[in-house]
Amino acid sequence: MKITKVEAITCVEEIKNPIKAPISIPYASELEHLVFKEYRATLVKIETDEGVTGWGECMVRFSPTATRDIVEYISPLLIGKDPFDTERIWDLMFGAMMNRGHYQGFYIEAMSGIDCALWDIKGKALGVPVYKLLGAGGRPSFMAYASSIRFRGLEVVKETALKFKEAGFRSMKIKIGQVPENDMATVRAVREVVGDDIELTSDANCGYDAKTALRVGRVLEECNIRWFEEPVHPDDYDGYRLLSENLSVPIAGGEAHFLRWGMKDLITRGKIDIIQPNICRCGGVTEALKIHGLANAYNVKYLTHTGSCSAVCLASTLHIAAAFNDCYMFEHMQSDWAKDQRNPLRWDLTPLPMDYDPKTGMITMQDKPGFGLEIDESVIEATRVR
Repeated sequence: MKITKVEAITCVEEIKNPIKAPISIPYASELEHLVFKEYRATLVKIETDEGVTGWGECMVRFSPTATRDIVEYISPLLIGKDPFDTERIWDLMFGAMMNRGHYQGFYIEAMSGIDCALWDIKGKALGVPVYKLLGAGGRPSFMAYASSIRFRGLEVVKETALKFKEAGFRSMKIKIGQVPENDMATVRAVREVVGDDIELTSDANCGYDAKTALRVGRVLEECNIRWFEEPVHPDDYDGYRLLSENLSVPIAGGEAHFLRWGMKDLITRGKIDIIQPNICRCGGVTEALKIHGLANAYNVKYLTHTGSCSAVCLASTLHIAAAFNDCYMFEHMQSDWAKDQRNPLRWDLTPLPMDYDPKTGMITMQDKPGFGLEIDESVIEATRVR
């Protein structure tokens, strides 16, 4: 089998009514109209001479055509290669820019989409799901947690929490990271409204300095929060370590990091308890295997991250969650940025290869080859950027 064509496709759906930043970002009032102005995705489609086609996604937050252009620029490297040679192809792509400092950013996100598409091909060619290629047999099941309860006023926050509970979720994430006093009040209110039998996690999206995070962390301990995600700036390894050494609540991070070397710093210098790579950003499935091995050597749990992506990333990430034994929960995204506008790239592009049981809050993987994608090309044509 040989690769015959590599195509990058950027899809954009403009958000018609401006929204407030639903996560913590610096200078939100100025940046929210850039970062949250549209639903976006860059997809990778790889064709072979045996008629097997693979799909992947490059995680993007803005300027999605930049990632598209990188994929198209390096695509000649792949033509004629065996798609099963994922390790060699990964090293080939990385070697092109390694000595120019590209250990993260758009280039690695472009590589991630290509690598995922190759794994989709491998699963389809062999007629097995990717999670089975990675070592998980049967039809594995694991808990889903609802992501996320966002900043929308205390009453709306409580209503959202109750809605998630009624939908069967036994675990849910609370977005914090803005005004500490408001955040602490929010966490206490959610705990009160859902009761003690619901697991709660928290995500600050890098919104605090270390001492503020420590103060908020005391309330998270009080409310029995399962983990404290991205409490400080991504490169504040000393801050991560301070929190890890002074709080009983586990510290999580890794969404904003790329490749095994960035994860190594979080683990060895930051002393985090949970690593959360996004396979469509951190180097794809091939690199996720290395990151998982690294984390396992340090007794650090591996959990998946999805976030603002299309259903292709969600579907791919499900297979990682199914394959790694320590990945005990899956981030099941429940909301769009705009409450009054559906995201077609999330809901219509492809169904997810899973069954969700609202009685137990559990996901069970379906037995479909590759990533189990069923791409609706009409959604691509309606949103494609030429």
